Amino acid sequence: QVQLVESGGGLVQAGGSLRLSCAASSDTRDVAGMGVAWFRQAPGMAREFVACINWNGASTSYVDSVKGRFTISRDNAKDTVYLQMNSLKPEDTAVYLCAQHRLYADACSRTIGEYLYWGQGTQVTVSS
Repeated sequence: QVQLVESGGGLVQAGGSLRLSCAASSDTRDVAGMGVAWFRQAPGMAREFVACINWNGASTSYVDSVKGRFTISRDNAKDTVYLQMNSLKPEDTAVYLCAQHRLYADACSRTIGEYLYWGQGTQVTVSS
């Protein structure tokens, strides 16, 4: 069974930065070998796509609202995917969850239904 764990959330002032980490473990599939995405869910809001990255980092994608501020990356030697968040805004406040694509290592998809394994999330709170 794949297990995903997010870390790095916290409380920051507007304009500040956080770096989230997502680590996964599996006997046959892991973060190093699969497409991974970050989603977020704010109180009273639907879960939304934030960013994705394929197995080797050659393909990345971002929701428009975070372009130029967030960077997704991966260190396969550490079996970890990161989300560097700069210039944070109060509207970035949400629980951030990482997810592993259900099938394709080369996938970088915005579609929530294509992801099978999810972490429990890490809270990001941005104060004004």
